[in-house]
Amino acid sequence: MIVGLDMGGTHVDAVIIDRGNIIDAVKTPTDHTNLFGSIWETLNHLLKGKDISSISHINLSTTISTNAIVEGKTAPVGMIIESGPGMEPSFLACGSENIFITGYVDHRGREIKSFKPEEIQEAVIKFKEKNIEACAVVAKFSVRNPIHEIKICKFLEDKFSPVTMGHTLSGRLNFPRRVYTSYLNSAVYHVFRTFCESIKETMKKENINVPVNVLKADGGTISLEAAQKYPVNTILSGPAASLMGALAFNPGNKDGVLLDIGGTTTDISFVADGVPLFEPFGIKIANYNTLVRAIYSVSIGLGGDSAIHVENGEIKIGPHREGPPMAIGGLVPTPSDAMIVLGLLDFGDKERAISAMKDLGEKLQLDAKATAKLIYKKMGDIIKQEVNDILVEINSRPVYTVKELLYGKKLKPKYISIIGGPAKALAPLLEKEFNLPCYVPENYEIANAIGAALAKPTAEVTVLADTAEGKLSVPEMGIYEKIGRDFTIEKAEQKALEILKEMASVVGASDKKVEGEITEKSSFNMVRGFYTCGKNIRVRAQIKPGLLYEMRGVNHVEG
Repeated sequence: MIVGLDMGGTHVDAVIIDRGNIIDAVKTPTDHTNLFGSIWETLNHLLKGKDISSISHINLSTTISTNAIVEGKTAPVGMIIESGPGMEPSFLACGSENIFITGYVDHRGREIKSFKPEEIQEAVIKFKEKNIEACAVVAKFSVRNPIHEIKICKFLEDKFSPVTMGHTLSGRLNFPRRVYTSYLNSAVYHVFRTFCESIKETMKKENINVPVNVLKADGGTISLEAAQKYPVNTILSGPAASLMGALAFNPGNKDGVLLDIGGTTTDISFVADGVPLFEPFGIKIANYNTLVRAIYSVSIGLGGDSAIHVENGEIKIGPHREGPPMAIGGLVPTPSDAMIVLGLLDFGDKERAISAMKDLGEKLQLDAKATAKLIYKKMGDIIKQEVNDILVEINSRPVYTVKELLYGKKLKPKYISIIGGPAKALAPLLEKEFNLPCYVPENYEIANAIGAALAKPTAEVTVLADTAEGKLSVPEMGIYEKIGRDFTIEKAEQKALEILKEMASVVGASDKKVEGEITEKSSFNMVRGFYTCGKNIRVRAQIKPGLLYEMRGVNHVEG
């Protein structure tokens, strides 16, 4: 049996699944003052009376890292950045203190100029003066040769924690993205470590001895231990859980729109020929472009609990949540109150919901029911406009999926799949707005937790080979080896797939279940004078994202 848990802005959802069958499910309110307590209360309800020994593992989707970044509650970070010649690096500044050093390793991985130890001493003094505990060290071509990052890290590691080295996060060459990714990893490290330690301590106390995995933005999972070392990989795991949950109920090979309408936000994702769209370069969060692998998803501040106000004679929904619906004691009207008045939702005190609509209606010169209809219709308009705008953007550039680049593909959705609390209430409206069939799976209210439970472990490696220099590197694994001039792209592919099997235990997978695939490969001749002197080979491979099981007994409800 597998436990899946999703921590949303409004509720914590959890399920137990046994070979595709839901055994039990729990939904509890999220306490934003005690997020760990919310998780543990939910697990306690779910596991009460269950045979703990039959649980194989627990998969969590957590907002800990995302919230810390978005809300500006990260730790101060000292950045040591080696940009080399030809670049004015000040635009890369992102920490509480930034030290730009003068060493340089070139694009072939050759050390051209060593860094100066006195520059690192200066960095230590400045970091200590500002009470900085977390650091990151990023050199421009460290993925080709990490010698400077490693030497600086050894100098810092007994003085600061953590010390993130850029080459360990990704084998990709995009230097600015690697700087920002390294910064964010150190910035959220301590808050995420506290979360992990709380989980470990409580599980030990409750005598629950099963592996715990954390959902990543790419729709896969990594072990709690790996997530604790590289917590930046856990940002935006919520939208990934919703997409994986929607996929569990949507087998097929058509283009589609996947909507997760929660209490606080609506997450919008897409599938092309049945395969999730992917961010080819990495996600952006709080104005930082990163190298974090991710499923393409856009979150908008619109949900069942979004605050509603009247501004300049117009209804304004969201983008913030200011408490629960008035029907259950909230102080501000919400779309849920409107849907309760219209008989589309059935919870709380209907009279309070009517009163909420009357208060808004007085400012619009409408009665309660007409106000509720206006709000309901506006929700549909907002979602439709956002989806259409996103489609225009997607279709203006190459379409990437988790499997491949689809050359010349234009996304033309044939259906909409909706999950989340208000899904069933909004399906008829969205079906009319989009003129497309809308489907609501049977377990739409807990689909996120189902997605978290069924997500497979994933990982990515980059093999870089320079036959002229006789060097091979796999930055994510810290592998640096000598190769011969006869090394080929086929050998690089084989090496990448072998390493993925070695990574299986690190990310929490069995090597027997690892499904590796090559996602990118290139080989260029390097010319010196008039002669080819070697090859520059680059291969990227991944453990394929996907679901452990297909859900059984699922019936779609058409809106």
